Amino acid sequence: MMMVQDLLDAVSGDAIRGHVAALEGIRHPVVAPQALLAAESYIEGEFRRLGYQVERHPFTDHGETYHNLIASRPGSPETGGRVLVVAHFDSVSVSPGADDNASGVAVLLELARVLEAVRFKRRVELVAVNLEEPSLHDGFALKGSAALARRAREEGWEIEGVLVLESVGFAGDVPQAAPPLPVAAPTVGDFLAVVANEASAKVLQLFCGEVKRLGISLPLFPLAVPGNGEILPDSRRSDHAPFWDLGYPALMLTDTADLRNPNYHAPTDTIGTLNIPFATEVCRATLAAVMALAEGEVS
Repeated sequence: MMMVQDLLDAVSGDAIRGHVAALEGIRHPVVAPQALLAAESYIEGEFRRLGYQVERHPFTDHGETYHNLIASRPGSPETGGRVLVVAHFDSVSVSPGADDNASGVAVLLELARVLEAVRFKRRVELVAVNLEEPSLHDGFALKGSAALARRAREEGWEIEGVLVLESVGFAGDVPQAAPPLPVAAPTVGDFLAVVANEASAKVLQLFCGEVKRLGISLPLFPLAVPGNGEILPDSRRSDHAPFWDLGYPALMLTDTADLRNPNYHAPTDTIGTLNIPFATEVCRATLAAVMALAEGEVS
């Protein structure tokens, strides 16, 4: 029987690199709508190829219909609850978006491949969300994840935790800036920031605990912000924020984007700038957390 360590060893950096290469390019609803649809189709195809149930979750924005993609594995009816892993697949209008956020989607897809061998007590949903970036129409962001969080509330989902993969491929011996914090922050950008709010403290503890327990080679900077992060706006800049606002436990997993990456939202955000081994360790850490949250059993 396979063990968790076997799954960790199965994570492939080459596969992650391949997904980033396939997705790289401006993926924007106004400037490059066909490329955005092509990215959606690629992700859906990968999920279906792996045997996942895939739901196209529709929402509207300025008269147009867009979709989140939800790849599901049902859990035990007796256990209940669900675990979500989320990454957005759109980019801003001027950037090929390799780090932001082809890297997060690539990790999501590799996670789907490795977890295909796992059966869970809780339902697991791997979700590629659309329209995370600010709109050219109205300047608002997080539209796909906001629609997903509203649906969760309307349908009464029991969520154990949401893990949001937000720009997870840029790291190394680079300067790390930080907003004002009540704790000392690293000055070198070689770590993964794991950002929680007060309601997500247990999930934060579990994530960091699993990385340490399994000896995963990934420096972490855990940060729990008061309330829903209102006093630290940078802590709300991804798809976890709508879940925080509705009372669900959620973590943002991030390389801190513009606080270290000079290519953030720029034409230079390309695959050649990424640290694929770092993204591979992020995938392993996320895998370990999903296994623990969903109580996965390896077949």
